[in-house]
Amino acid sequence: MDQGKLKGHAALWVANIIWGLNAPIGKSVLVSAANPGGVSPFAMSVYRMVGAALLFWGASLLLPRERVTRRDILLLFFASLFGIQLNQMLFLWGLSLTSPIDTSIIATIVPVLTMLLATLFLREPITWLKAGGVFLGCAGAVLLILVSQHGTGHTSSVKGDVLCIISAISYATYLTAFRDVIVRYSPVTVMKWMFLFAAIVAVGIYYRPLVEVDYAALTPRTWGGIAFVVVGATFISYLMVPIAQRYLRPTVVSMYNYVQPLVAVLFTVAIGLDTFGPTKGFAALCVFVGVWLVTKSKSRAQLEAEQAQKKAAEAEQSQKSK
Repeated sequence: MDQGKLKGHAALWVANIIWGLNAPIGKSVLVSAANPGGVSPFAMSVYRMVGAALLFWGASLLLPRERVTRRDILLLFFASLFGIQLNQMLFLWGLSLTSPIDTSIIATIVPVLTMLLATLFLREPITWLKAGGVFLGCAGAVLLILVSQHGTGHTSSVKGDVLCIISAISYATYLTAFRDVIVRYSPVTVMKWMFLFAAIVAVGIYYRPLVEVDYAALTPRTWGGIAFVVVGATFISYLMVPIAQRYLRPTVVSMYNYVQPLVAVLFTVAIGLDTFGPTKGFAALCVFVGVWLVTKSKSRAQLEAEQAQKKAAEAEQSQKSK
């Protein structure tokens, strides 16, 4: 494996380990019956967008300036719309309406959608190896979610499930339709524009929930959780994604979604809130094998190169036989 791909895989491990930890940590910050002093998911959405925008623009001041064309700024606005705004805002809205188990299972369709959309936008082939890896990883992630869920006290909601499905479609669209503009600039440049647009929209939509938060009543633990979500699960993780997009195919990038429930389970086991038995071990193995199979599947460029070599060999053989 070349250095670029190693860098891409390392970036995805960092992002998805943090996102896996974000599930239990972020949930502890949100307002609920058990945590009446928390913040609303809509206020948290604003913290993420505005906080990340400030961090990315601050980081850009320390790096060489990149000129972004007007056309690409427009493309980055739509990348922000699909990759951040619709993805994050609809997910949080859906999570507030439906059960955590529904949202977790719906999130596993992202690699399936990405594989399908990659054939539309990037003309990437769906090989048996790739399809097998995607569905094996999906099965492992769903099994892990099902055996790890305890009584949540939440009921399903058709509206919430639909919102989460639209969120998943939005992120898969971002990974495939906007890859060209994402890899054209540095990760910091890409994300500073995407989060600027997201922050403006988030403040405009969620201004009221933002000002309704009783900031004086927030505990240091809640502030610490908010800091983790903004700095870790937003700034650092979203910085890693365009690095991975530069070196890896969209389906490979999306496959790391299946690592998140595994990280969440290992975290709850580590703090004594869950156990790790044979069933979870088998589910984890399915996830890892699925990711490996997709990584090993051939890209369009590889298949075209093989086809060209085959034609060249046939032409050479034809010349010799004359």
